[in-house]
Amino acid sequence: MRIYCLEDEDSIRELLIYTLEATGFSPVGFTEPKALYAALEHPPLPDLILLDIMLPGEDGISVLRRLRRRADTRGIPVIMLTAKSGEVDKVRGLDEGADDYVTKPFGMMELVSRIRAVLRRAAPDEDAPLYLGPIMLDPRRHRVEVAGSEVALTVKEFALLELLMAHPGQVFTRDQLLTRIWGYDAAVETRTVDVHIRTLRQKLGKGSALIDTVRGVGYRMEVPT
Repeated sequence: MRIYCLEDEDSIRELLIYTLEATGFSPVGFTEPKALYAALEHPPLPDLILLDIMLPGEDGISVLRRLRRRADTRGIPVIMLTAKSGEVDKVRGLDEGADDYVTKPFGMMELVSRIRAVLRRAAPDEDAPLYLGPIMLDPRRHRVEVAGSEVALTVKEFALLELLMAHPGQVFTRDQLLTRIWGYDAAVETRTVDVHIRTLRQKLGKGSALIDTVRGVGYRMEVPT
């Protein structure tokens, strides 16, 4: 699990990184909001963000608001880390969309337990319908609709669309798509991916523009603004 830690105090940030690595997570530390925003422009996105409130230049509540306004980050769990222990401050953070609130000083193993609890609560229902722009994909019923009208897809087209929609903004290379959709042992060429993308676009109509070609790399599903 990838965790971003926005904390300007070096000693706390370094201890967080050390503890998270020791407990099986993949943490990345940031000292200021600008660095966090820059990292969020390059998928894969984190599974959770630890966010200090007292930060240089922009406070954590403002950062949280920005995260909740963005389509690609609004669903990322956020745990606030702060020296403020007043009930009003906690309520403010939670009302702005924080998933949990931990007051400094805190025990590292307690924090790890809180992280795991938040991640469990935030775990997506893999069978829940996916929505992106005019496209709706329902894994349970194996059904795709564009602007309310059903679209008939082949098994591979459906699996390809489901993978792209489940990771909006993330670029997949042709080799990655071949591995995920056709399997490691499938004797297929990368041109197979291009052919399936082309037919998928034709069938999606209004939703076709959301499938973006990243020249020389592969494909991704655009996040509607």
